[in-house]
Amino acid sequence: MVFLREALIYLINTLFGLYLFAVMLRFLLQWVRADFNNPVSQFVVLVTNPLLRPLRRYIPGFRGIDFPSLLLMLMLKLTELFLVSWIAGGRAPGLAGLLVLSLAGLLQFAIYVFMFAVFLQVLLSWVSPGAYNPVTVIIYRLTDPLLRRARALLPSTGMLDFSPLIVLVGLQLCIILVIKPMTAAGQRLAGVLF
Repeated sequence: MVFLREALIYLINTLFGLYLFAVMLRFLLQWVRADFNNPVSQFVVLVTNPLLRPLRRYIPGFRGIDFPSLLLMLMLKLTELFLVSWIAGGRAPGLAGLLVLSLAGLLQFAIYVFMFAVFLQVLLSWVSPGAYNPVTVIIYRLTDPLLRRARALLPSTGMLDFSPLIVLVGLQLCIILVIKPMTAAGQRLAGVLF
């Protein structure tokens, strides 16, 4: 019975995680004004449209912020955490705690997306610098706002670019100083441990 419960929790986390990744990517690509004619962008739009289209009828975006995507991510994360806690403990967590845990989970997920994109960009710059690929265009577009700010803070070092390291350290500090306290507060409010 324990193994069946673990398998079910794993499946829920995986399925919700994959769809959350697609919606998060759509939100971030729209935020950085990525080219939506890119095949990667087209795939993300195709996958996320079935759930986003009904929300867009009632909730508009505002100043470049895609509120329907934000609401969909929050609803998905709330549902995922509710299902996992119900399967794991057989009881429903407190709503306030569930909301805080969902927000913390979404922020952490966004940070992980940026960390992964920065890491991939560094890897691509070593393996095949200057190569054109639809995926590399998306990665560079996603990481450019963060890396540009980090480069503005650093003095010129010639050929070495330390901005990815600065960004990765900054993102990890956000997890430690913001996400972990939010998660702890959410667990106390929810009355369950995830």
